[in-house]
Amino acid sequence: MLMLPNMSLGDGGRSALRATAHPVRLQIMSLLTGSSLTAAEVARELGLTHANASYHLRTLLAAGMIVPAGEERIRGGIAKRYRYDAASDVAREKARGRRPDEYYRTLYAAVAGEIIRRTQGAHFPDEGNLIVDAELWLDPSAWNEFKERVGQAARELHDAAQPPRTPGTVRTS
Repeated sequence: MLMLPNMSLGDGGRSALRATAHPVRLQIMSLLTGSSLTAAEVARELGLTHANASYHLRTLLAAGMIVPAGEERIRGGIAKRYRYDAASDVAREKARGRRPDEYYRTLYAAVAGEIIRRTQGAHFPDEGNLIVDAELWLDPSAWNEFKERVGQAARELHDAAQPPRTPGTVRTS
């Protein structure tokens, strides 16, 4: 699950929205939720070239979507590690407040495209799969309570995320 990205940049969030509109960048942000990774590790996990992974990481970093998470020496060079900090991202987004409708339409379209990509060739092994879609009319106080509970569940999912392919884990979306 990908939390709504922080778009609190001086250009009204357009840079960050453009950064997350690319499906590979959404995948990278999801990967960086469970652990900090280098460009080489991102490249291996997603089947990209190192140069392509580095380009996408630089784009996300410049847009403020990911943060540096240290450096390490690898074969005589220095590899930078990056991570996606969902909790800080959500806090900044809440502080920013409501955005124009077009912002949300564009963001939702990018997320919808990512959901479609994730289902391609997916295996659905159990009967407990959960998908929720509804268009409902609710009392505003009830809607606010549901949003808070869903947000809490999303934060807990992000907190529980592990590095890709950790033994004993299952891939979820």
